[in-house]
Amino acid sequence: MNSSSDILVIGGGIAGVSAAARLAPDARVTVLEAEPMIGHHSSGRSAAIFIRNYGNATLRALNAASAPFLAEPEGVSETSLLSPRGEMLVATEADLASLDAYLEGSEGLERLSPRQARDLVPILKEEAIAAAAIEWDAQDIDVDRMLQGFARRLRALGGTIVTGAPAQSISRGEGVWTVTTPAGRHSAPLLINAAGGWADRIAAMVGITPLGLMPLRRSAVLLPAPEGHDISRWPLFANAGDQWYAKPEAGKLMISPADEDPVEPHDVWADDMVIAEGLHRYEQAVTVPVTRIEHTWAGMRTFAPDRTPVVGFAPDIEGFFWLAGQGGYGMQTAPALSQLAADLCLARQSALPQTVIDALSPRRAKLNKGQGQAT
Repeated sequence: MNSSSDILVIGGGIAGVSAAARLAPDARVTVLEAEPMIGHHSSGRSAAIFIRNYGNATLRALNAASAPFLAEPEGVSETSLLSPRGEMLVATEADLASLDAYLEGSEGLERLSPRQARDLVPILKEEAIAAAAIEWDAQDIDVDRMLQGFARRLRALGGTIVTGAPAQSISRGEGVWTVTTPAGRHSAPLLINAAGGWADRIAAMVGITPLGLMPLRRSAVLLPAPEGHDISRWPLFANAGDQWYAKPEAGKLMISPADEDPVEPHDVWADDMVIAEGLHRYEQAVTVPVTRIEHTWAGMRTFAPDRTPVVGFAPDIEGFFWLAGQGGYGMQTAPALSQLAADLCLARQSALPQTVIDALSPRRAKLNKGQGQAT
């Protein structure tokens, strides 16, 4: 299969598919996905929660801009993509500085006493809690419904998704990009790099400077619900020092060691030692020991050196657009980032403040290309 479009998008995760759907009313768009299905890597392994205060100031602006769409996803779903959950942070004495840093500049968070925290999650050890806070408005995201809804909208508007199509070579001639894949040759004047953990490799293939994007592994396990407890109304609860977090998930309890281990981009899996260490940290905070693990998995969260996504035209080559480095914020910022990507690609005015657009730009001063690492 060969194709000619106005815009090629490399990457069939939430970033690429949502941007393609936003562009499709005004352009012929083709998405190239290396795997047999869309959303196979990070998008399919997300913790799936909207936390308004998650991330730096730029990300919090994107969270706020995404919230209305997640609540009323016109053209993607007939009902809200959100459902009530809440996010509670619990701090030991050693975590108090981290909790204070998180609360600084936050909106809508309420401090809790150790007793109040234990009342919300009865398995917590009250004596281990020095302080706690909760964001009541944190909500679960129906990740699959959002991804598939954007994909349906893209196809309904004439766009194409080609799976099993990893980029084997990329060339540019006479103002047109050509991407050769096992599923054919695909060409377009504009190329959007939404390849997640592989985004820097795509840049290297076209001969431009990588950004220093760092894929980091994040692991998780699924445990049975603690016996005698109805966990359906528990909030996500997490250590304020990023040592672990736990989230009710379809009647089970998902635990993550909150690991951020640098990896080469690949189909990542959980490391047994990382899981064991993370579960040990979790057990120090709760009264119920871990006796059985039902499932383990891992995903990649790819960060730019300053932990802010990169959205905009590359400064060193024509017709190449970066949509990368979403880190652990990809799902909850996808509505805002996809709209921004479409606006920039089509030379439209964005509703986002210019300060936010500048903070996302690949031209930004904080982006020490090819040299930085996520911290």
